[in-house]
Amino acid sequence: MVHDIDELPENFEVYHDIIKCLVGALEAKDLYTRGHSNRVGDMAYELAKHIGIKGEELNTIHIAGHLHDIGKIGVPDKILNKKGKLSESEWKAIKRHPEIGSNILNCSSKLKVISKLVLHHHERWDGKGYPWGLKGKDIPLGSRIIALCDSIDAMTSQRPYRKPIPWEICKMEIRNNKGVQFDPFLVEAMEGLWENWEQKFYGRQVQ
Repeated sequence: MVHDIDELPENFEVYHDIIKCLVGALEAKDLYTRGHSNRVGDMAYELAKHIGIKGEELNTIHIAGHLHDIGKIGVPDKILNKKGKLSESEWKAIKRHPEIGSNILNCSSKLKVISKLVLHHHERWDGKGYPWGLKGKDIPLGSRIIALCDSIDAMTSQRPYRKPIPWEICKMEIRNNKGVQFDPFLVEAMEGLWENWEQKFYGRQVQ
């Protein structure tokens, strides 16, 4: 996990241990997400910092990025690791993971803000996302940041149903969905991070 020492809350070590335990539990269940949570958390941190977010809000986004998929613990293994196309009912089960994750995190009064960011990380700028169908700036900024980073890592990672796509195609897809799926400001802001992310997170990329 990346972080600035002078920006860490006093209880960061406790949060860090919680994150490791929860993410470890998820990765034991879903081998294809191994490393995904950490990459999304660190990318979300860097994008948030790049646009000027600091202090507690920055750390909240960082932690929420690491925990964004924790609700998949509540999705049956046979659906989560299915190699073929999902049925309508299976897709509905997958789409419940933001709410499941939010409910898990809401068990702690200290994690309620993080819970909200996790709940809305699959909303879309055009309002066609889930679970609430929020639109534009009604979506929490942290959730918009995580959604963008999550999509990048999902596209460029091995999945049960497909191989990773090349980095250049991923960039094209993100740019094509500016103002549709993703916050246009964030898409523009991240232009200066693409090269660093490719080198830092995706040395494993296929040619």
